[in-house]
Amino acid sequence: MKVGVSGASGRMGGLAAKTFAEADDLHLIALYDRHTAGNIAGLSISQDPAVLDGCDVILEFSPPASVMDHLANWRQFGANVVVGTSGFDAEKLATLEELWGNGPGNCLVVPNFSIGGVLLMKMAEMAAQYFDVAEVIEMHHDRKIDAPSGTAVATAERIAEFGGAQERAMESEEFHTGARGATIDGVSVHSVRMPGLLAHQLVMFGSDGETLSLRHDTMDRAAFLPGILLAVRSVSAQKAPLAVGLEALLGI
Repeated sequence: MKVGVSGASGRMGGLAAKTFAEADDLHLIALYDRHTAGNIAGLSISQDPAVLDGCDVILEFSPPASVMDHLANWRQFGANVVVGTSGFDAEKLATLEELWGNGPGNCLVVPNFSIGGVLLMKMAEMAAQYFDVAEVIEMHHDRKIDAPSGTAVATAERIAEFGGAQERAMESEEFHTGARGATIDGVSVHSVRMPGLLAHQLVMFGSDGETLSLRHDTMDRAAFLPGILLAVRSVSAQKAPLAVGLEALLGI
C-alpha cells in the first residue's frame, strides 16, 4: 500500500511518517507540507501537493485553515484519505460529504486516534441517557491550535444525541464572561491550555444525589499510532465514501 503524509512537518505528521516507513505492509512514497521543507526517513518533504498524486492512502494532518483545500486536491487524485486534523463540526462534515460524493476513494475523519479516547466517547454515550447533566473538560498543551478540541466537540454532540436535553436549574450568573465555558448542543465544554499537558479529557455526569466521572489521559503521542495504522489500513474497505471515527473499525 503506497501511503503519503500531508502536514509531514508537524509533530503528529512526522511521527506517523516514521512509523509508516518502518511498517512491512506500507510503502511511504511521498511527504507534503505547504509551509516547511525537510527530510523524514530518507524522503524530502515537498511543498508541492502534486507529490501525493499516486498514493493509495493519504494521511492528512495539516492545520484547520488549509485542510479543506487539501482535501479537495486529494479528492481529485482519487485517493483514500484519513483525516487527523481537528475541528470538523457538523457544518464542515456536511461540506465534506458533498465534496466526496460517491468516490472514487474513501475519506475517514478521525476526531481522536487514541483507542482509549474512542472508548471514553463510547462510554459517555452509554452514560448520557441515565444522567440529567453532563460537562466536558478537555486539557491540552498550549501549542494546540483549536479550542475546544475535536474530541470534546464530538463527545458533546454524542452526549446530546444519546442523552437528550440537559435538565438543570442553573442559578449561577457569569460575573466573568466565559466562566461557564462554551455550549455545544446544550453541553458545557471547557478548554484548558498549558505547558506540561498533552491530551486529556474529563467527562462529568450529574443527577440528584450522584455524579459519574470518566477520564482519559494521553501522556505520549505514541498512543495515537495504533489508531492511525488501523485507519490507514482499513479506509479503502469502509462501506461509505465518508465515515467518522474509529468506532466501526473497533467493532463498537
